[in-house]
This record gives sequence, structure tokens and C-alpha cells, in this order.
Amino acid sequence: MRVVQVEPREDFKIWVRFDEGTSGTIDLQDLAGRGVFGAWKDRHVFESVHVNDAGAVEWPSDVDLCPDSLYLRLTGKQAEDLFPALRPVRSDA
Repeated sequence: MRVVQVEPREDFKIWVRFDEGTSGTIDLQDLAGRGVFGAWKDRHVFESVHVNDAGAVEWPSDVDLCPDSLYLRLTGKQAEDLFPALRPVRSDA
């Protein structure tokens, strides 16, 4: 899964479109100001968001977010939905 387009929005939100067609707005307020995301306090830094060659969302200073985690945030799906191998193996006793 790759992000093919990203646009900054107000209040630390981004609009993204994935290569399989899913698109929408993702709220990143919970990250803003924490750790490496402290750089977003400068609005110009946040607005410089772009898609890197790997299809991840990236800001200056190599701050990036994994496309899979963004897809999960956007869709509300669980990691097991994207990666079935993560589902626990049931043992029938």
C-alpha cells in the first residue's frame, strides 16, 4: 500500500489518497508537538508534507509516517485486516 497524494489541512490534519483508491482526511493532532513531531509547531513545516519515493508521507528532517498506519487510521481497520498472518492461530482443544 502506498500513498500517492497528500495535502495539508488545518488543525494538523492531512488529506491522503492511496494507490488502491481509498482517500480521506486523517487527524494527526495527537502527534503534534510530541517528540519529532514538535517541528509541526511551525506551520510551514507541517505544510511542507509530501509523498516520498517509498509512498510514505514525509516532512523535512526525515519525519515520516508509514502508509499502512495511515491507512488503518483512515479506515478504522485493524492490522490483522491488512496482514492476515497476524491473526492468532486458533487451537481447538
